[in-house]
Amino acid sequence: MRTWILRRNLDLGEADLAPETDIIESRIVDSLQFVELVLYIEELRGEMLQSMDVDLNAFRTLKGIERNFLSQ
Repeated sequence: MRTWILRRNLDLGEADLAPETDIIESRIVDSLQFVELVLYIEELRGEMLQSMDVDLNAFRTLKGIERNFLSQ
C-alpha cells in the first residue's frame, strides 16, 4: 500500500507517510485515487469488497487498511 500511494504522490516523501497518517484528511489520496485504491485492495485480496465493508474510516490510514482488509 505504501508503495502504491508513494508512486501516485511523487512530491510525498516516505517520512510523510506514517502508518497512522490520515491519507483522506491530508488529501494524500483524493477522490479519484480513492476509487483506484479500493480496486487495488480488491486486487490484493483477490475478491471484491462488499458494500458494507466500504466505510471511509476503514481506509483512513495504512494501518487501518491493513487491519480491515489485508489481515486474514
